[in-house]
Amino acid sequence: MALNIQSPLVRRAGATAFLALILGLALWVLSPFWAALAWSGVLAYVTWPLYVRLSAHWRGRKTLAALGMTLTVGLVLLVPMILVMYALAVDALAAAARLRDIAANGLPPMPPGIADLPGGKWLVAQYQLLQADPAWVRGRVEALGLANLDLYKTVAEGVGRNVAKFALAIFALFFLYRHGENVLAQFRRIATHWIGGQAKSYLLAVGVTVHAVVFGIVLTALAQGALAGLGYWVAGVSAPVMWGAITALVSLIPFVGPVVWISLSAGLFINGETAAAVGLFLWGALVVSWVDNLIRPIVISGPTRIPFLLVFLGVLGGVNAFGLIGLFLGPVILAVALAIWREWLESARKDGGRE
Repeated sequence: MALNIQSPLVRRAGATAFLALILGLALWVLSPFWAALAWSGVLAYVTWPLYVRLSAHWRGRKTLAALGMTLTVGLVLLVPMILVMYALAVDALAAAARLRDIAANGLPPMPPGIADLPGGKWLVAQYQLLQADPAWVRGRVEALGLANLDLYKTVAEGVGRNVAKFALAIFALFFLYRHGENVLAQFRRIATHWIGGQAKSYLLAVGVTVHAVVFGIVLTALAQGALAGLGYWVAGVSAPVMWGAITALVSLIPFVGPVVWISLSAGLFINGETAAAVGLFLWGALVVSWVDNLIRPIVISGPTRIPFLLVFLGVLGGVNAFGLIGLFLGPVILAVALAIWREWLESARKDGGRE
């Protein structure tokens, strides 16, 4: 039987296939830039109220306001990023040199006075066993790979790629400021056309989730890293900037940050610096953890109506699935799923009331 290419069914199938092909190719072309564009969207959303105020102050000159906001956001983010990266590079090279020295010459002598501490004799005995086997120590250092300069070369290349993505995100930020209202209005019309009236609640769920993640997780983790780094510096911990950055990074996962400052406090105590160890522990418990345990749940579970557990699981799963941008994508996906679930429950409640 001959295929009638003039039939409405065939023509609709052809149009659908052509549309799917074009959309697929468009997504493929843009795929290297999705992370940068997503970061740009997050930055635009978070700073949008400032852009609106600046545009009103300059009497509706949107292009000038967009340029001013883009330059401001770029400088605010770029200058601290360069300073932190420089400090991290210096600390990392110093740590690598120290590890190479340990691999070549063995462990240094244990600080005096350790044997007088509770359990100190056992610690000294174990440490002496390690000192007596420099080959084992060298093998462990080499297994870590932290003394290998090639590792830092690879890290530097990765940093360069991320800086390029950051530059692209800032470049795209200007156009989001300038045309963001129009793009969002178009997106709302399309979403309403395909999804219906529920699109408004879904978009609202996306907005409050991004707000919760930015202010409840990212900014809290940065605050913890800064406060912890200050404590490390006062306590005399070597490479305080590097350890502060590590604390901020692991603090993106709720309740994991204390692992870093507790470990460093224990290290100071073992080295006989009891006052510094106790001071750092109290600083971490009373100040750094206070930021995590009090502010984060309030910001996330307050006005957003998003359970803290849901955001927590979304962060973990999102990072595992999408990388760093998954900090936002994971919770957003779960928040939209929660909005759909609540809509179903409301619909079921209304249907049950009519029966």
